[in-house]
Amino acid sequence: QVQLVESGGGLVQAGGSLRLSCAASGRTFSTYGMGWFRQAPGKEREFVAVIRWSGGDAYDTYYADSVKGRFTISRDNAKNTVYLQMNSLKPEDTAVYYCAADLDYSLRYYLRNEYDYWGQGTQVTVSS
Repeated sequence: QVQLVESGGGLVQAGGSLRLSCAASGRTFSTYGMGWFRQAPGKEREFVAVIRWSGGDAYDTYYADSVKGRFTISRDNAKNTVYLQMNSLKPEDTAVYYCAADLDYSLRYYLRNEYDYWGQGTQVTVSS
């Protein structure tokens, strides 16, 4: 069983920044694929970013086109924590943000059904 707890959401003006954190339980956190998804009112939950173990100390990162160049995903394995640094925020980034853990090294990291555990979500609101 893996537990995920997000924090760091809030209200920010357009152009501002926020950093989300997701603290995870689990002995083998360093091998988990850790993703961020978001869900806006009336919309489907969509992929934002993922950081995936690629062997040794190496990790790969992938981003949705809508956030590429503005958001950065990172992780601190010593703290069992994954981060999402969000810069140049736009009103359309407003959503509940969820972190998720993939224990099976899925290649389809952009699909929410490929993730095994989810956090409770944290609200991000960007005002214009």
